[in-house]
Amino acid sequence: MVATQPQARPQAAPRSVTILGSTGSIGCNTVDLLERQPEAFVVEALTANRNVLQLVEQALKLRPRLAVVADPDGYAELKDALAGSGIEAAAGHAAVIEAAERPSDWVMASIVGAAGLEPTLAAVRRGAVIGLANKEVLVSAGDVFVRDVARCGATLVPVDSEHSAIFQVFEFEAAEKVERIILTASGGPFRQRTRAEMADATPEQAVAHPNWDMGAKISIDSATMINKGLELIEAHFLFPVEEERIEILVHPQSVVHSLVEYVDGSVLAQLGSPDMRTPISYALAWPQRMPAPAPRLSLAEVGQLTFEAPDPERFPALRLAREALQAGGVAPTVLNAANEIAVQAFLARDIGFLDIPRLVEETLSASDTESEAKTLDEVIAVDRAARETAQARLADL
Repeated sequence: MVATQPQARPQAAPRSVTILGSTGSIGCNTVDLLERQPEAFVVEALTANRNVLQLVEQALKLRPRLAVVADPDGYAELKDALAGSGIEAAAGHAAVIEAAERPSDWVMASIVGAAGLEPTLAAVRRGAVIGLANKEVLVSAGDVFVRDVARCGATLVPVDSEHSAIFQVFEFEAAEKVERIILTASGGPFRQRTRAEMADATPEQAVAHPNWDMGAKISIDSATMINKGLELIEAHFLFPVEEERIEILVHPQSVVHSLVEYVDGSVLAQLGSPDMRTPISYALAWPQRMPAPAPRLSLAEVGQLTFEAPDPERFPALRLAREALQAGGVAPTVLNAANEIAVQAFLARDIGFLDIPRLVEETLSASDTESEAKTLDEVIAVDRAARETAQARLADL
């Protein structure tokens, strides 16, 4: 776990930035902020998975030194579109890692899922400041990741709205005075649905988040509430607080982004409109702050803030995530891998909504989760084996 307040460093002006996953939801919001303050930032590299058209559009606006598409099939299109621009084009997994290794001051780690493991660790190993939006990095490889952060002098600034909220009010120098961390959850689109209703849920219904505009994968995770379980595991590695002192509270308005309770009974919270540009701007400018265009919060217009305990019967993914963290070893790695396979299968309409946590639980039961992964290669091997197990069990659902 991170035991002390990350140390701020002198900032170059303009600050050089790399965005890993620039065409996803977090990446696009980061691009929006950079476009609003072109004098404050210079872009070293942008990477995308396969959305060449959007990557080209971003590159021609931000003028990075390098633009990378992870899918090699997109290389010719990318190269042709950037011809004469002075922007280097590259493609493939190795090129994404090279982008992470480029000498930028700050890296947005927003590649979705376990695919972000190697690029994010590449940035960590050169001691960069990391805006961490990929929660799966800490879920799948938490011990390896935080070890390398400490060894290489990297800095983690969380971008998830919940962990950003905690980071902003957590007194690292007095961590022993923290009684508990409370992660808030919107409850997703099915907060008030019965299990029978959720059994018939379609992908279109599951991605229709009531408050946040997010990508398909994280939207499904919000609907099953496994995103909050993943955030529980992430918080365990980001903050020096034991698992049993990290709680989850459903807050449908998504205004209170998380809370920290201290031994004197004080509860500190960070509030704001549900707009990811707020936590992104905080991470991008940290330890300073920068203007962000998020709608200003009017509590008078909100009227009331409500809270409720999550329902473990309707949302068993919360239990699975906490049990995986308690079990330790590679259980969180297996949990994350199985969930990614399950979400892909649901989006492809191969399984039902309630089959997502069912597949995760069956994969955990069928896997050897007691071993420890001490290197990235070992994490990747466990992740691959868990995916194979999950795929093999899909036919039985």
